[in-house]
Amino acid sequence: MTEPISYTAEEIAKLLKVSKLTVYDLIKKGELPAYRVGKQMRVDSTDLEAYKHKARSGAGSSAATAMPVFQVPYTVPTRPDADGGEVRDGARTLVITGQDPGLDLLAKALESRVRAYRPLRSFASSMDSLVAMYNGAADIVSTHLYDGDTGEYNLPYIRKLFISLPYMVLNFAARRAGFYVKQGNPLGIRSWEDLGRPGIRLINREKGSGARVLLDEQLRKHGIVPASVYGYAQEETSHMGLGGRIALGQADVGIGSERPARIAGLDFIPLTLERVDLVVMNKPENREWIAKLREALESTELHEVLSSLGDYDLSLTGQVLADREVGLY
Repeated sequence: MTEPISYTAEEIAKLLKVSKLTVYDLIKKGELPAYRVGKQMRVDSTDLEAYKHKARSGAGSSAATAMPVFQVPYTVPTRPDADGGEVRDGARTLVITGQDPGLDLLAKALESRVRAYRPLRSFASSMDSLVAMYNGAADIVSTHLYDGDTGEYNLPYIRKLFISLPYMVLNFAARRAGFYVKQGNPLGIRSWEDLGRPGIRLINREKGSGARVLLDEQLRKHGIVPASVYGYAQEETSHMGLGGRIALGQADVGIGSERPARIAGLDFIPLTLERVDLVVMNKPENREWIAKLREALESTELHEVLSSLGDYDLSLTGQVLADREVGLY
């Protein structure tokens, strides 16, 4: 029996016209089966064709057939170079966490500036990412955690967790968060109070995600008992998975950022502007790549490509929101 042809990550990136980082993401999430040969990750042609077929089947115009139900497995970031990916000689990996597709563009901009490091994307929730950073397992953490008591994003959580650690918080972008509903919003879902109405079926995000924290804080503020919300215990681990469940008629409403709802062919009901920030450990050994990260965040090319996506507010991008050095407090 003839063995299938196999491809390297770089070859697949060229075939699919995506970045090599995107290929590593697909491998890491288990969407593209791969195996290691020496220092290279390789993918058989049969597995590549199966992935392409699956992707095509979800690209139709009908929401009922276009959006399959799927889960993106969240994993706490592992330490550099533990994923088996190809690494430049002497290069160290920078683990960047978060699901926002804009982070892929940031990773690419950073990679062109720091030759001694290789950015690696890890899909982990905001809370899991902060805990991973606390444990030394992540380098650049993306977080969008709403604090209902202060009305502020991220900083209250960071201050509580990193009591004795040096950190810097940089703004990545702001984006709208709100309800995903079917086209035409047939049930007229427009406010947090509507989630308590009989017959409204929610699809939730997983514990620790920014969307889940936003929902929980709003339910608390509005005096709604989570157990009274139908579907509260049903979880999806990605915005696209959540949108898919609604498109397939398995739920009526979910909470997420704007673009995935549009991609899924759903209506989006904006509720708040959430701030997505980046957290790094402000240690002397990190100063070189932190400077390059700030350079990338302030670069014209990154702003232009993020602006082209249409749903980011970049007015604070690159701004230092907190800078806590060792011994400062």
